[in-house]
Amino acid sequence: MEVLTLNGKGLAVAAAMGLMFAFFGWKLWWFFFTGMILFLVLSAAVTWIGRDYKTKKSFGQDPRGVSNVLANGSVPLVLAGLYRLFVNLHMQRLAVLCLFGFIAAVAAITADKFASEIGVLDGMPVSLLSGKKVRKGVSGGITWLGLTVSAVAPLMIALILVPISMPYGFLVLPYLSIVVLVLSGFVGSLVDSVLGYYEEKGIGNKFTSNLACSAAGAVIGIAIISII
Repeated sequence: MEVLTLNGKGLAVAAAMGLMFAFFGWKLWWFFFTGMILFLVLSAAVTWIGRDYKTKKSFGQDPRGVSNVLANGSVPLVLAGLYRLFVNLHMQRLAVLCLFGFIAAVAAITADKFASEIGVLDGMPVSLLSGKKVRKGVSGGITWLGLTVSAVAPLMIALILVPISMPYGFLVLPYLSIVVLVLSGFVGSLVDSVLGYYEEKGIGNKFTSNLACSAAGAVIGIAIISII
């Protein structure tokens, strides 16, 4: 069984994490749900783009399992938990920062997904660190198309999630929030590409790269919005 690119075990873990989002999200459970479902729907959509070509060239990926769900969902879940903690402690500014960090993390994992699924349809990729040409599908390789869509993806996330989250106390103007989210999501996807270079050398794996991607997006987004 495959639902939104998740296999049976991945779907079960995603459902369990959904219940945790509902608990941690408290009155905003629907917002956290929306963010994660949006990521899953967009991920499924881009997986289908060029599917025949990717399958023919053996670039297609198997349905995502437990490792993928945990790698992409752990950081957003932690931020949802921190959001509730700070709300309970009446620390509104920190709660809002966690809310923003959640969106930034979702923006980053969505950017990474777009880059990997659509970028492979472009020409020959190059290594982000070495600048040398690498085979398509190799971790750490980037293309111009991949870089472009890794900026478009967080923009889509921001344009949907920022307007519906504004009533809950954002720290800056909406358009500035969107710019920060696009930047943090884009850089988060680049972090994944950098770590992908080391994956090919036996250091780390897809789990650690995806986890770092979401964490980088959240940290960068929170750091910038705090300074602003």
